[in-house]
Amino acid sequence: MVGLSSYICKLFLKMKIAILDLYEGEANEGMRCIVELIEKFGTEENISIQYEIFDVRLKNQIADLNFDVYISTGGPGSPLDSAGTAWEKIYFELIDSILSYNIKNSERPKPVFLICHSMQLFCRYYGLAKVTKRKSTSFGVMPVHKTKAGERESFFQGLSNPFYAVDSRDYQIIQPDTKKIQKAGGHVLCIEKERPLIPFERAVMAIRFNQAVFGTQFHPEVDSEGMHRFLLRDDKKKLVIGRHGEKKYSYMLQLLSEPDKIKLTQHTVLPRFLHYATKIQQHTLA
Repeated sequence: MVGLSSYICKLFLKMKIAILDLYEGEANEGMRCIVELIEKFGTEENISIQYEIFDVRLKNQIADLNFDVYISTGGPGSPLDSAGTAWEKIYFELIDSILSYNIKNSERPKPVFLICHSMQLFCRYYGLAKVTKRKSTSFGVMPVHKTKAGERESFFQGLSNPFYAVDSRDYQIIQPDTKKIQKAGGHVLCIEKERPLIPFERAVMAIRFNQAVFGTQFHPEVDSEGMHRFLLRDDKKKLVIGRHGEKKYSYMLQLLSEPDKIKLTQHTVLPRFLHYATKIQQHTLA
């Protein structure tokens, strides 16, 4: 009967997703992958999903509170220099509204997924961690290490420790205010790989900020095919080889073909987030 009840709920379930595009018109694989993941999830779960893309940075477009789920993308440039801009003002007016709504509606919150640039903005704006420019660009297929909280995180269930993810950033989140994060019901979930010979702090790679807001500094949406195309570009190839050497570059290409690496991360993190959002919608219908 439980299975039948769940099936009937899905027949009537409609989910509206707002995609907050922070790419500022820059060509990328992230947007394609997010849309494909959403469409695939709707088809496989037999759920009616409507999504709308808002060009936040180029056109000052922003969603309202009439959406069930919000996915905020990565993007180019500095997450520090945009403070005070018109687009960031309307962006955080929306985020503030969602956070306020979620406090008042804790049993049916509006889930938010923050990817890379969006997570950096969130940490800076709410004073949850320090955001700084890296000494050099981090780009490629990198290991991500779970904390104890990360090992319990439902969105990471089925991923090894460490697991592998696509990394592409010039900035980093360090020195998280763990007391402030934990007070809101959150936890630091993942950190960079340890580099004993390099005297730099390990960046935070994922945080559950509260019940419904989740962020990764890596790109869980990117598929192996898209990353393969990026790594074959001359500029990206030179970047990785210059930083890590030919051997590491070849190893990254190899990792893209292995089913338990990037493919597994892409099939796990965002889909589990969407499953969580679906359960909230089913609870609302019940």
